[in-house]
Amino acid sequence: MWILRINMTDRSYRLEELPEAYKHLAGRGLTSTIIHDEVPPTCHPLGPNNKLVFSPGFVTGTAAPTSGRISAGAKSPLTGTIKESNAGSEWPQALASMRIRALVVEGQPQEKGKFWMALLSWDKANGKPVVAFEPADEYVGLPTQEAYNRLFARFGNRVSIAGIGVAGERLYGNSGIVFQDIQRRATRYSGRGGLGAVMGSKGLKYIVINREGAPGVQLADEALFEEGRKKLTDALRTHNVTKPKGALNTYGTAVLINIMNEAGGLPTRNFSSGRFEGAPNISGEAIFEGNKQRLGKELYNHACSPGCIIQCSNTWHKPDGSDTSPVWSTNHPGHWVRIVVSTIWMM
Repeated sequence: MWILRINMTDRSYRLEELPEAYKHLAGRGLTSTIIHDEVPPTCHPLGPNNKLVFSPGFVTGTAAPTSGRISAGAKSPLTGTIKESNAGSEWPQALASMRIRALVVEGQPQEKGKFWMALLSWDKANGKPVVAFEPADEYVGLPTQEAYNRLFARFGNRVSIAGIGVAGERLYGNSGIVFQDIQRRATRYSGRGGLGAVMGSKGLKYIVINREGAPGVQLADEALFEEGRKKLTDALRTHNVTKPKGALNTYGTAVLINIMNEAGGLPTRNFSSGRFEGAPNISGEAIFEGNKQRLGKELYNHACSPGCIIQCSNTWHKPDGSDTSPVWSTNHPGHWVRIVVSTIWMM
């Protein structure tokens, strides 16, 4: 297993063997530990001494259900503290297939406003990941989905992409890091903590992974893993919250809106209140009933990543029930298109 370090100051990279101290860490445990160990606590979140760390989970890239998750971590420009933000996508599965436990983005280019993409692929001859850097000028300022469409046209539909949009380029505190979903829509966000701004401060627009030839995740005990996988799958498929047509599959992660609102734990108006009077109108129940009226039938949710059997991502259809466009559009003002609600499922 490796830690892959990308230095944006000189656009170089290096592979390190996973330290023994990190052997039993992955996901948010590893991102937060690396930030704790390597980032000066007094550094500016958008300065050169902050680091952006990506880490898939232990079983990401395997057949374990709902395991296509990525943790992104850094010193947050919003809180000034260690932040981890999670998303579901096939991108972490591609990263894990190269046996990379963590990808650490370091440094900062001297030329402000210049953006690059890092192209990560597998070197079959040497049996290790390699990174190439290319300018990303032609994608700067584009609507996020349009940029992703161009990237897929250029690199092929089998690559996986992590990137930032215009908000990240401009270092906005509300910017996230976006990954594509199963249908190559730029809708899966690590949206918490302003980590898109951290990525933007590194001059890094995209990390594109081509996993062709990668060895995949190695299992220490395949029989034991398969036993555990079957038990977890059975549990998820029979529990009222996670089973097909259960709470999450029916109402999505937005099923938590009414629950959190009633408990006074729904952050509202910059955390000045724990309740929002409009919560019932944006809840999973409201989305489900709205789609039912518009479609004339019940609509259940879809998966954010390959292998997710909970399938809790909501879709909000147009008023006439049609779904002619799979993505957001900025080319047709006033024209409502399909909206895929990116959800955060804490693993």
